[in-house]
Amino acid sequence: MLYADYTSSTPVLPEVKREMLPYFDELYANPSSLHDFALKARRAVEEARERVANLLGASAEEIIFTSGGAEANNLAIKGVVQANKARGRHVVVSAVEHYSIMHPLQSLAREGVQVTRVGVDEHGRVRVEELEQAIREDTILISVQHANHEVGSLQPIKEVAEIAEERGITFHCDGVSSAGVVPAKVEELGVDIYTLSAHRFYGPKGVGALYLARGTRLLPLIEGGIQERGYRAGTENVPGIVGMGKAAELAEKEMESRLEKLRRLRQRFIAEFLEEVPEAKINGHPSEVNPMYAHISVAGVEGETVVAELSAKGIYITSGSPCMARAAKASHVLAAMGLSAELIRGSMLFSLGIPMSEEEAEKLAREAGEVIRRLRGG
Repeated sequence: MLYADYTSSTPVLPEVKREMLPYFDELYANPSSLHDFALKARRAVEEARERVANLLGASAEEIIFTSGGAEANNLAIKGVVQANKARGRHVVVSAVEHYSIMHPLQSLAREGVQVTRVGVDEHGRVRVEELEQAIREDTILISVQHANHEVGSLQPIKEVAEIAEERGITFHCDGVSSAGVVPAKVEELGVDIYTLSAHRFYGPKGVGALYLARGTRLLPLIEGGIQERGYRAGTENVPGIVGMGKAAELAEKEMESRLEKLRRLRQRFIAEFLEEVPEAKINGHPSEVNPMYAHISVAGVEGETVVAELSAKGIYITSGSPCMARAAKASHVLAAMGLSAELIRGSMLFSLGIPMSEEEAEKLAREAGEVIRRLRGG
């Protein structure tokens, strides 16, 4: 097997799994209970909160655990709008946000919230001047992702944050495709709210978190309990939270070495791929990019067909965001970047991970090149 779909999910690291295991069948108490047995689970949750906070350069009380990135994004968008609707009903977002941002905004639009989608350049980076011009007196929220979920381009977050701060507008940043992979210190970025998901940095699925800066107004989506300071009711997923905490600790400790390896993998993969298919188009920003991502378009093939052909050989990639692949939707990201319909159809995402070797990266490029040439009749 050659796995190159790490932006969809990463494997749980052995150290993470070991730390999670006792909370399934030994330390299984509900953290909200008052007895001493529950105290062990409660301490584990709070230690995990500290670890996630350290990854972001935040305080533990600013971390809210959720069931994943989608819930955290919904909580951020809907929670801020509901908490601030007396001040205004206008939201500004980039045109390339994830569906867990776009779909909540569509629901809010039916309730009278107005949404302005700001365009991006050919690399998928938001046009900052256009964003600034889109702001109105009644704008209450700006949401721009940290790294694009399809092409990996890193957004000019600090510039957007400065604009939001000057105007007194809450700034949310979806960091699911960046947190735990590239540096994401919230104070340096200047964000008020930041989303992350454990399964993107070698933690378990089904657990995520939201950074909520002190003083930021937010109403809960899920009510009925006091957990997570009232922002997210429901018994905590203790094993998942513990796993997320350990994964965050390892990501913080190994950030530079992992980044260095991913950059080498990406460089070797792209160089070999262009040897195989010289006319291929590499999408995303040439330097400001999450190095896990190698998003490529090739005219004359269907990306989904390449995915299927490689899958039959035990090589696993995707034709774009997994959320869109399963829904059979065309990429709104690539369309916003100005790619032709043919290049959008011929797009595929090779995503790299720390378990991969440089030899495997080169093999991945060679195997993909062979499939593409065969499909094109070359």
